[in-house]
Amino acid sequence: MARLFGAYVIVDWSAAEGKKTGESSVWIGVMKRDVRFRLSYEGHNPATRAEAVALLKTLLADLHKRGDRVFVGFDFNFGFPRGTAAKLGLEGWAQMWDFLVKNVVDKPDNTNNRFAVAAKMNRLMTDETYPFWGCPKSAAQKWLSTLKPASYGDFPEFRLTEEAARKLGKSSQAKSVWQMHGAGVVGGQTLLGIPAVRAVKTALDGKAVIWPFDTGFGALNEETLDGVNTVLAEIYPSLYPGVAEPGEVKDATQVRLTATALAELDDKDALAAKFAAPAHLNADEAAIALGEEGWILGV
Repeated sequence: MARLFGAYVIVDWSAAEGKKTGESSVWIGVMKRDVRFRLSYEGHNPATRAEAVALLKTLLADLHKRGDRVFVGFDFNFGFPRGTAAKLGLEGWAQMWDFLVKNVVDKPDNTNNRFAVAAKMNRLMTDETYPFWGCPKSAAQKWLSTLKPASYGDFPEFRLTEEAARKLGKSSQAKSVWQMHGAGVVGGQTLLGIPAVRAVKTALDGKAVIWPFDTGFGALNEETLDGVNTVLAEIYPSLYPGVAEPGEVKDATQVRLTATALAELDDKDALAAKFAAPAHLNADEAAIALGEEGWILGV
């Protein structure tokens, strides 16, 4: 059996202020195989994002020592809707990531400047209170409002991958990256999460790749993953429904179910194909996804 990965690490990120565990905090699920290839699972609930990044580095180091190639999935956007980079005077996803790494401050106690960064991006892109919106009243200012804008102007509300997910009927939790505050939002997670992914990748000394930005679209195999010990990708837990265990919080359930589903797909030799370009994408759309927006694995 040609499994791509020996272990699967799923990360449910959080934009929480202050140390927090339980509901709406960071959860990390690890699915790995024993010497008889039987799957075993463990969940982790670090209290801060800094602790989560440190834990991810430790977990990956331990898995690599076992000889495992690891899939790591994060539940936030790796890119922004088409045209965002150009409005900031940047080119593509890599410069967008550089911009966030330079501007985002996320302290060890989880205090952060995500609303200030969203406001700065609004100022640079439109000099208005869009496209980013949503914040506590205490964080509202000239370039960031508590209210949704009447229009996003030239900015799409959703990326192509989210539009595709909505057509699959997976829209119940799908929110635009532009929304920064409210239940189930992804904007703050994205601004705080991308620098964390960059930190994890950097620690792996050139042996990690980001799908699809680094890899392109295409079914993965031993040849395409030669020299690679980690694949980092964006996931959407709503694609993998299931039942919670007694007393299990929602975030913990989501990482467990997603890790289980991906491991089972790999056991069936069906995971590799998920990395190929979606059949409905034309060449221009694929270029947008690869150059700026990214894509959700499995959509």
